[in-house]
Amino acid sequence: MVKKEIDPETASQIKKELAELRTQLEIQKKTKKKQAKSKQVKPKKKPAKSKQVKPKKKPTKAQLEKAKKIAKAEREKAKKEAQAEKEKAEAEAKAKKEAAERTHEDDLEEQFSDEQIRNFQIEKMDMDKLTNKVCEIIADYEDNGMLQSDLWKKLKLNSRDGSRLALRLERRGLITREKILKKGRWTYKLIIEQAPIKLESLIDSPCLTCPVEQKCDFENAYPEPSPLHCQLIEDWVAVDFSKKKK
Repeated sequence: MVKKEIDPETASQIKKELAELRTQLEIQKKTKKKQAKSKQVKPKKKPAKSKQVKPKKKPTKAQLEKAKKIAKAEREKAKKEAQAEKEKAEAEAKAKKEAAERTHEDDLEEQFSDEQIRNFQIEKMDMDKLTNKVCEIIADYEDNGMLQSDLWKKLKLNSRDGSRLALRLERRGLITREKILKKGRWTYKLIIEQAPIKLESLIDSPCLTCPVEQKCDFENAYPEPSPLHCQLIEDWVAVDFSKKKK
């Protein structure tokens, strides 16, 4: 069998057509793959089951009562703690104030008993005369009182003896001591409680030389002698008052 030879031009034409056919086949294959992929449907995911929320149980009456008691106990505890803190702060403030106001006399009061203060004696001094003299001096200041430091200077006493003497007179109810702030320092002012009787107040009294003094009585009715309707006493008091006024 004799093979026919193909001319080069025809062979070239055939190769060209074959190449076009291959290209078309490739395009068809790709198109089919794309179509196949698009037809595939992804399985839908099942929706997740929602968790069921269990309703909370209502607290019982016993539980409510217990909670109330606990809350009340906590409030009471907080209240007591706050009160304790307040009292502590007040006590500290009071102690601080007392320390700042403390005087020499306060120390002496702690050192000696009431009996030692009442029986206090100054060596080589008549305490009765000294007491009367002190009371007379303080009485001149009446309700205004007198600084004890001024009194000790006047009597030439040291502060220790003077302070104990003031405490002695206060224990006997003759004077009162009032704490005051003077020139930035705490001290005491002495005020008379029982002024000593002065005999000068009886001088020139008409009763001493009255001829009817023995018959004179408060219960007598006029014209019997009585101090309630005595012209001599009235004149004497009027003169004495005018002298004091001057």
